[in-house]
Amino acid sequence: MPAIEVGRICVKLAGREAGRKCVIVDIIDKSFVLVTGPKNVTGVKRRRANVNHIEPLQDKIQIKRGASDEEVLEALKTSGKLDEMAQMVKPALA
Repeated sequence: MPAIEVGRICVKLAGREAGRKCVIVDIIDKSFVLVTGPKNVTGVKRRRANVNHIEPLQDKIQIKRGASDEEVLEALKTSGKLDEMAQMVKPALA
């Protein structure tokens, strides 16, 4: 299972959004990915994140690379993961 891939649901481990779930929207390079909550669901803004600061989960949604927040929201609704995404996770101390 490739851990860092488009559509993978992750938990942010560092920063002001630590403990919140997000979705990988794009892979920038080997160290950075583009993630989004979407903000109105989880509170995570669309931004670049270091791969060392996110923890991939087992869940994955079907989205295309560079999907908009609306497309991510629609994919979360169809997969039934919308309520699950809104819950915060206590981050493991690194």
